Amino acid sequence: MSRFDELKNAVNEMEGDFDKFYNKSNKAAGTRVRQGMQALKNMAQDIRKEVQDMKNKG
Repeated sequence: MSRFDELKNAVNEMEGDFDKFYNKSNKAAGTRVRQGMQALKNMAQDIRKEVQDMKNKG
């Protein structure tokens, strides 16, 4: 479950930047949101591969 916790922590760390971008129109926060979302995308892809490998092994 540590992968799940890692994923949740990454999302929670972006909460402030989401607020700054959407509620306060802070453009720099938008850049950080995009970077964070890219990191989440990569993390999700890694988790998908890991799950598939574990599923195929047994």
